[in-house]
Amino acid sequence: MIKSTYFVGLFFLTAIAEIIGCYLPYLWLNQNKSVWLLVPAALSLTVFSWLLTLHPDDAGRTYAMYGGIYVVTAILWLWGIERVVPSRWDITGGLVILFGVAIIYFGNN
Repeated sequence: MIKSTYFVGLFFLTAIAEIIGCYLPYLWLNQNKSVWLLVPAALSLTVFSWLLTLHPDDAGRTYAMYGGIYVVTAILWLWGIERVVPSRWDITGGLVILFGVAIIYFGNN
């Protein structure tokens, strides 16, 4: 259980790093924020890449599970950072995706 909790937490950290790395250029390009946001964005995407390498599973399986956690993290970002309440379809889709991630993870461990 500790191992799975560690990897889920690592996936969430990885997703946050990727979202920050993509959200900051979005702010620059679409909301006329400072071009200097590209510096922390690049650093965040570097951290994202490094974090993704910390998973010991096969790369394709890791990316598949990460993709599911990323979607759920993006929905939480929508709610927490952008202050947009997720719809019931966002929540339902997130739960379906988490079920798929669990099938991949527990089916291979």
